[in-house]
Amino acid sequence: MLCARMVSARVVSARMVRILMLAACCCMAALPARAAAPEANARVWRVAYIEGGPYTDYQQILAGTVRGLARLGLIPDGNVPVPQGTESTREMWQWLTAHANGGRIEFLADGYYTADWDPARRAANRAELLRRIRERGDVDMIFAYGTWAGLDMATDDHAVPTFSMSVTDAVGAGIVKSVEDSGHDHVHAQLEPGRYERQLAVFHDVFKFKRLGVPFDDTPEGRASIAMPVIERTAAELGFTVVPCPARFDVPDLDVAFGNLLQCVETLSRTSDAVYLTVNTGMQGKRMVELLQPVIRAGVPTFSQSGPEETKLGVLLSLAQASFDDVGLFEAEAVQKVINGAKPREVSQVFEGPLGLAINLRMAMLIGWNPPFDILAAVDEIHQQIQNAEN
Repeated sequence: MLCARMVSARVVSARMVRILMLAACCCMAALPARAAAPEANARVWRVAYIEGGPYTDYQQILAGTVRGLARLGLIPDGNVPVPQGTESTREMWQWLTAHANGGRIEFLADGYYTADWDPARRAANRAELLRRIRERGDVDMIFAYGTWAGLDMATDDHAVPTFSMSVTDAVGAGIVKSVEDSGHDHVHAQLEPGRYERQLAVFHDVFKFKRLGVPFDDTPEGRASIAMPVIERTAAELGFTVVPCPARFDVPDLDVAFGNLLQCVETLSRTSDAVYLTVNTGMQGKRMVELLQPVIRAGVPTFSQSGPEETKLGVLLSLAQASFDDVGLFEAEAVQKVINGAKPREVSQVFEGPLGLAINLRMAMLIGWNPPFDILAAVDEIHQQIQNAEN
């Protein structure tokens, strides 16, 4: 009951911030025991992977998912290495095809599809995968990462069980019908209702900003990928103005994506009281220090929509989130239920993550903010320094 009551983010007082964070432990579910190994004659499910393009969260959630699959006994080895110096998942998929097959799941060696953020290639990948399903019939399950892939596979053009992963707002994007119902028998998405309302409510409660800068890709998919309708609705409820910075982020050249985001951050640092750093391909860990220079010069607080991994890299605040292993285990359990006979539509899509606050005290000092005691008392993750990222 406590978890249900805490979901609402209509009004969050400083006292409620503390309660919200300190009660987070009540919302965490115990991890299940490892399942027994599959029978030798059990069906093997052949899996294909599709994404819009490289993104570091896809790497981490894929790694967490396969570790979960191994824990449940569905694959023999889930200790996939996450490559350094790149945001690509291709090397991970190649490792899985070589080391993780032999259980209930087979990772198809020729079943990896990435558009590299190229709209033309996105369309070609969708057509190719649908044709493969129709003509060859050798794909039994699809892992669809990100908004592009989720939209392209959540369609009545096929009936292969599809798991939409690493999407900010699958309902708002139109990938699934609602929190309770995906709308397609073969589609399942991970959803965390109220997460972004809580983020904005906590951020506003701490800083009482009047103007919140928000960078976003001004396309239907781009707006959906950062839950822009949620941001706008919460702004109206809490009484602040959204200062938008439209730019292109879903582009093949990651240097261009970063340059566009840096330009937005420079502009928003002058025109906003605070900046909400949204999920986009311009948010590149190895360049975070460079990205944050404008907000340091302006003394403007920042909040990471993605989570505390970016707080480690210098973003001032975020809500602490479940580890990627927790998210991955949720996905793996959904896969297991489908393997055991459930339709993806019948499996719950709701993932309940923790509600704690993460803070970078080095960034607080750099922008000239001295966090009050009641905020520090509510913090679950404190980072004393700004870390350097490898990718």
